[in-house]
Amino acid sequence: MARNSQSSGRLRPVDLARGHGLSTQAVRNYEEAGILPAADRTEHGYRTYTPLHARALDAFLALVPGHGHRTAAAVMRAVNEGAADEAFRLIDESHAQLLDDRRTLQAVAGALRDLTSGTADEGAEADVGPARPRGTFIGPLAKALGVQPATLRKWERAGLVCPRRDPLTGYRVYDDAAVRDARLTHQLRRGGYLLEQIAPLISRVRTAGGLEPLESTLGDWRARLFARGRAMLTGAAELEAYLRERGSAR
Repeated sequence: MARNSQSSGRLRPVDLARGHGLSTQAVRNYEEAGILPAADRTEHGYRTYTPLHARALDAFLALVPGHGHRTAAAVMRAVNEGAADEAFRLIDESHAQLLDDRRTLQAVAGALRDLTSGTADEGAEADVGPARPRGTFIGPLAKALGVQPATLRKWERAGLVCPRRDPLTGYRVYDDAAVRDARLTHQLRRGGYLLEQIAPLISRVRTAGGLEPLESTLGDWRARLFARGRAMLTGAAELEAYLRERGSAR
């Protein structure tokens, strides 16, 4: 990242700000938040920064894309307070979250392949049938999926499947979307996912408007995870440079 260093090794707030495309107020805010080490002051009380502050700002700005603003700020505060172990723990948590997100993507992609290929829940299509205006009842759907009706009711309580009620009988009626959600839930449960882990995936399907639109979003999802991984590498390199410079400045 760009860095503006004076021959004296001292930087005014405006020098540090311009070198990173920020406002001077942002630089002051970062210092007050502990993201930057405390600045020295001139005899008139003006802040003066050093190349070490520029390196700290480089590290923070590089950490944000991969870890988010809150975690990046916490990492920098920990480093500046001499608590490198805490900084590394926070980074480890981000990497663990990224790995979990990758596994979630793989689970969704796998379940989606099974459902769209017609290999999942063999017999379900025949028993439940393709899209029918009136839908299907809990018994036939449970039989098609190979689960108990109580399981479908449990999924409903968890918000994973949302059947409507027949106005005359009060029976649950599963339309196309509810059958889709039940099948996807079944596939993910077979893959070892807990109901609370499945809920955001079902929400993603609903937001996409079904399985077919979701297919096109998987590539974008995968690209975002890839970008986060690359950003984490860049952030790690800048943080290591800052740690190294802090060590040499002591």
